[in-house]
Parts: sequence; structure tokens; C-alpha cells
Amino acid sequence: MPEAPSTGSAIPSFTGDARPYGGGDPYADYRTADFPFTRFVDLADRRLGAGVTAANDEFFAERENMLGIGPAEFDPERFGHKGKIMDGWETRRRRGIGADQPHPTDADHDWALVRLGAPGVIHGIVVDTAHFRGNYPQAVSVEATSLPGTPSPEDLLADDVTWTVLVPRTAIGGHAANGFAVDAPGRFTHLRVNQHPDGGIARLRVHGEVAPDPAWLAALGTFDLIALENGGRVEDASDLFYSPATHTIQPGRSRRMDDGWETRRRRDKENDWIRYRLAAQSAIRAAEIDTACLKGNAAGWAALSVRDGESGEWSELLPRTRLQPDTNHRFVLDAEVVATDVRLDIFPDGGISRLRLFGSLTERGTAELAARHRGA
Repeated sequence: MPEAPSTGSAIPSFTGDARPYGGGDPYADYRTADFPFTRFVDLADRRLGAGVTAANDEFFAERENMLGIGPAEFDPERFGHKGKIMDGWETRRRRGIGADQPHPTDADHDWALVRLGAPGVIHGIVVDTAHFRGNYPQAVSVEATSLPGTPSPEDLLADDVTWTVLVPRTAIGGHAANGFAVDAPGRFTHLRVNQHPDGGIARLRVHGEVAPDPAWLAALGTFDLIALENGGRVEDASDLFYSPATHTIQPGRSRRMDDGWETRRRRDKENDWIRYRLAAQSAIRAAEIDTACLKGNAAGWAALSVRDGESGEWSELLPRTRLQPDTNHRFVLDAEVVATDVRLDIFPDGGISRLRLFGSLTERGTAELAARHRGA
């Protein structure tokens, strides 16, 4: 089925049925697009602590599959006692109330509650129906709310909870990445994903900007200023051939080579780099550059530079320093350095697994983050 432009948006929509699986590569006829909002972090990444806390039905496939890391997988020969085993969330077929009304009503739908791993401002959502060809929802809708603490499913379903519609009820296509741009101001902590009337969703991605709780960061005192979960982000990078640069600010240490950032082999005299934005203006006191799991392909040397504000001049934070493979390198600065942006240069190529910058917010940074938290 050809792509059709969605109303009032440059983002394509995918309507109508997908073709039945005909063998071979199941992704050969998968429909997708280059959604502009995917440059933002996935707030529903399980590695950030996201989870699917409840669903009204998960008869065929568990709700937690929606947040699986990586593309959905498909095995045409895999069946269980309930039927075809799918890598996604799939509900049973809805029915009407009787022989004279066999069809579900327009209001009938299935739902799942999603806790974002990192609360924040949402810029776009992808409802991916990969491999759901004849069993995907006719339409989906997505709502969001913001509640403090760790609310239970019962708390979220209470009558006094206010939900904001991010994606109105919209027809979608099967075996496709259905993308929706979101323009809803506010910081959200939880989503309610609805499929009308029933069916399956392979993956859910929620792209946006992390808006951390400034009270929590203040209580920590010293924390990782560049971590995704604390509001740090990648602004740009020279090379994304093997893996995303955002891997370098994911939680935890790398457990495999592909859980870091690795560039292609350079055949010129230049070098590779990543540019980051800190959570807010901060005072940096220490740094870690980790090459865990990168052995024959770790960067040979690394350097760090910083600036304070987009119009500020770049200055050296860490001079070009020799790196060892599969090693965590720690550096204590002689004096704290105030910055909003950091650039990592590696020489000549290769990769690192993680970058950590430890310090605390400045007075200005605290005020900026508090304002973002209140009115984001």
C-alpha cells in the first residue's frame, strides 16, 4: 500500500492492510519514514526504567513486549497453545453483546498504561505494528498525564486523574511504523495507549526531552550532568555508522560492544567527535571515559572541551589523553568548570562506551531547570 500524507502534516501515514507474509525477509515490505522527532531520546526506553504497568487484555502477547529493545522479531513457525506468538502486545478479538449485535461498539477498545522511564516533554510517538498484518488495530489514540511519585495502576485509573490527548483516535496501517508529531506543552510521566477496538502493537517509542525533577537532583548534590535520565542529550556527532552516540550517556556500563559508540575506520587525517548538552548550566568536577567491551576498536586518545552558552568560546577541559581498551578512565579536575555544552573528540576513530561528567547545577542552572520542570 503506498504511503499517503497525513492531514496537515508532512509526516506520512500508513493506512490500509499490509500484505500477507510471503516468506523471506519479513521487513522487505515494512513501511516506515524518516520521522523528524526521532532525534530526541526515547522516554519510554526500558533502559531508562520505563515499563508497561497494566493492560486490560494481553491474551495473545504480553504488554511488556511493546518496550522491547530493538526491532520486533518474527518467526513464522512459532506457535503456542493460544495461537501465533507475536513480539508485541496483542489482545483477543472483541465481540458484540449477542447474535443480533455481533460487532464491538465504536467505544470498545483495549488499553495499556505506560510509565515513562524519564518524564519529559513529548515531541513525537511511533506506534509500530511490525509483523501485525491482519491483526493490527483499526485505530489508536494516546493520552498522557503527570503524577508525582510512583503511582499504582489504580491511582492512574482514578476518576480524578486528568489526561491530555497527545494522539487523537487515528487510523493506522499494519506492518508499519506509524508516526505522530506531538505538540502538547507539559511534562508527562505516564501514557495511556488505546487500540480501537483490539489487535496488536509491536513497539511503542515516545520521543522527547527529559525534564528531570530539580528537587531530586538538588538532593543528590553531585550527579552525572550528562546522563540521559538527568536531562543530558547528544546534539550532534561526526559518525553514526555502527551505533548511536546516545549510547554513551545511557544508564549503566556497556555489556556488549554494540552498546557503546563506534565509528567506521577513518582513511583521512581527521578525527571523530560528539557534542553534548548538559542538563542545565553546571559546575563540572570530574569525568569518566569508559571503553568497556571495546578492545581492538577503542579510540586511541580522547579530549574534552566545554563552552558556557551557545555563543561561548570552546575551552579545554581534558587535554588529549591516551585511552586503554576495555577500561574505565577517571579524571578529577584541578578546579570546577562551569559549562552548558561539552564536546568529546576521539583520535583518530574507534569508539567509547560511556562518558560521565560529575558535578552539580549552578544557581542559574537550577533556576532554568526548575522553570522547565514547572512550565515545560
